[in-house]
Amino acid sequence: MATDATTTSKFPNPEFRPIPQPPDYHPEITVTATANDGLHFWQFMIAGSIAGSVEHMAMFPVDTIKTHMQALGSCPIKSASIGHAYRSILQTQGPAAFYRGIAAMGLGAGPAHAVYFTVYESCKKYFSADDPKNSLAHAVSGVFATVASDAVFTPMDMVKQRLQLGNNRAYRGVWDCVKRVFRQEGIGAFYASYRTTVLMNAPFTAVHFATYEAVKRGLLEVSPDSASDERLVVHATAGAAAGALAAAVTTPLDVVKTQLQCQGVCGCDRFKSDSISDVIRVIVKKDGYRGVMRGWIPRMLFHAPAAAICWSTYEAGKSFFHELNNRQDSGTIT
Repeated sequence: MATDATTTSKFPNPEFRPIPQPPDYHPEITVTATANDGLHFWQFMIAGSIAGSVEHMAMFPVDTIKTHMQALGSCPIKSASIGHAYRSILQTQGPAAFYRGIAAMGLGAGPAHAVYFTVYESCKKYFSADDPKNSLAHAVSGVFATVASDAVFTPMDMVKQRLQLGNNRAYRGVWDCVKRVFRQEGIGAFYASYRTTVLMNAPFTAVHFATYEAVKRGLLEVSPDSASDERLVVHATAGAAAGALAAAVTTPLDVVKTQLQCQGVCGCDRFKSDSISDVIRVIVKKDGYRGVMRGWIPRMLFHAPAAAICWSTYEAGKSFFHELNNRQDSGTIT
């Protein structure tokens, strides 16, 4: 009777009855699974950090060739030929020269890409309003991501490029370069190219992310039945196309960035200001208009496979964390 009285007090109208919930219904788990693409921010950071590190480490020799080709002055490489640049580095400095500065890249790439992908995923969710076809949202998210990540990466990128150009007599290593630059040129030298880097990477990432999402979506729509089986190929192909196009469009600003970061190293020019127009005038005066496109071929050769590696690794990392989260949720339910 007590039970009946309780039931009657809660549901005075006999037509209303409690709706039984499915046994697997857990509102708190459902909310967590749909937020932020189903991943926590720390998982985005780890996946992005690993992806960025793998990308840059794998393609580092090509980046070294590009840096040498873009540097003007009395540096060893004065030709726009990739073959000439490769032979010159190999003959004058040896095979190890292709990897000089890789430690600085390792220190900067991981944290920068962790910030990069975390900001991108957050902004994509905010701006796209859950519309996967919103290319403008992807482009804007990429711009926000690069502004944040460049603040982290620019100092180590400067160190990396100086080590790539110099020989062992210039700097003994990463920390020697950091200390000498700080002592001789001040903290501003680490961010001399930041404005140029942002102005370069903003359109780079806008083109890159918009192209990547569009190509990925197009490839998945071509064969939706085999999308799961071909997912790695789709990410690699979309990433390569996005990287190559974005690299070609932004090469002139990349040349300016290299000039600002390497000024005074290995006989390269010093500039009175970090004005992009002033640097371009110097480049055009010394090497003509072709000078602003120095290194565009190795830049494309770097970014096409690098982007394919990065996106494939990043998506693989996300898939790993998705499976991990699903297993944890299943364990909680049981």
